[in-house]
Amino acid sequence: MKKIMVAFVLTTITTFAQEKNKKMSFEVDGKCEMCKMRIEKAALSCKGVKYAQWDIPSHQLSLIVDERKTNPMKIKTALVAVGHDTKELKATDEAYDSVHPCCKYREDNSDDSEQHGDKH
Repeated sequence: MKKIMVAFVLTTITTFAQEKNKKMSFEVDGKCEMCKMRIEKAALSCKGVKYAQWDIPSHQLSLIVDERKTNPMKIKTALVAVGHDTKELKATDEAYDSVHPCCKYREDNSDDSEQHGDKH
C-alpha cells in the first residue's frame, strides 16, 4: 500500500509541476519580417505552443506553451529545421541555405527589414 501511495504522490507532484500556460522566451537568430513569419510559424507548428511572437531587434521569441505537450528543445528543433539558430542548437547548412538570401543572419545580423520588407 505504501508503494501505491508514494507513486500517487510522485505522479501528483509531476503533474502539477507542468503548467498549462507557461510563459517562456529565448533568443532565435534572424533579421527581418520574413524571418519573423518563419520563426513564429515554426514555433506554432509545435503541439502545445499557444502563442509565439518574435521580436526583430532583440531576437527574443516569446511563447506561451502547454508544458504537458511540449518543451523548449522540441520548439528549438522546429526552429533549426527551418534555418534559424538558437543558443543550444544550430541549423544545418542545408536548412540555413534554404532561407531567402536577405535572411542570411550569419553574415550580417542587422535588422534590415525596412529596406526589403515589401519585397517578400
